[in-house]
Amino acid sequence: MSLGARRTLLWVLAAFGLLVGPWALLFPAHWYETFPDGFANAGLDQWILLDGPFNEHMIRDIGAMNLALAAASIFAALSRSTTAARVAAVAWITFSAPHLIYHVQHLHGLSTLDTIVEPISLTFTLLLPIPLLLPSRSSRRDPAEPERN
Repeated sequence: MSLGARRTLLWVLAAFGLLVGPWALLFPAHWYETFPDGFANAGLDQWILLDGPFNEHMIRDIGAMNLALAAASIFAALSRSTTAARVAAVAWITFSAPHLIYHVQHLHGLSTLDTIVEPISLTFTLLLPIPLLLPSRSSRRDPAEPERN
């Protein structure tokens, strides 16, 4: 994967983290009541409301975690290191796989549109980092990786 393509994927992942992170961290009640579109009754259901009562601590932790994923992605995007990109990818996949599995098993109560949109949207942060794990097309050694004899 070229440096440009790697950086593009990392910036897209960072954008996902920056969309959810500050919103959930700074405005947990609003995030809880209106996620995913920020509006009550604007076409999509409120996905978080269906999972139980408001828990400010948990929601702020979700916001902080998304900011951490965004920070790792931004660091990796600004770095030339394939290792940094791979670490960010592993972090996103580690979060996204169980997150997707949970939500696919808990679609009850959502509209038909939301039962389609929610899993698709959650799949993005699982699939987008996968190419970052593949070997680079460049034959140059990553300076952050140990030299092999």
